[in-house]
Amino acid sequence: MSTIRKEDTVEVIAGKDKGKRGKVQQVLTKDRKLMVEGANIVKRHTRPNPQIRQAGIVQKESPLSLSKVMLVCSHCDKAVKVGHGFLEDGKKVRVCRSCKEVID
Repeated sequence: MSTIRKEDTVEVIAGKDKGKRGKVQQVLTKDRKLMVEGANIVKRHTRPNPQIRQAGIVQKESPLSLSKVMLVCSHCDKAVKVGHGFLEDGKKVRVCRSCKEVID
């Protein structure tokens, strides 16, 4: 079970975008990276071709390392470490290590 999933809110804890919060758009499990909305914006120079309408300098989001972000708990509203626990019915869930609330 991964600690961070798509549509989670995360906070960047290292790098040029430290302190920014955003939603996870995509998780690249093989590379241990993820795409965060509004974080790690890079500029790419592109040539005009039939597939791409806009040529020139294009700003886009680049993948961030999984170690540079922390999950934001919806109950205590801060970046927290994530633990795992079990519900009464045996389902495995993510748990905030700070306030002990279930995140899922």
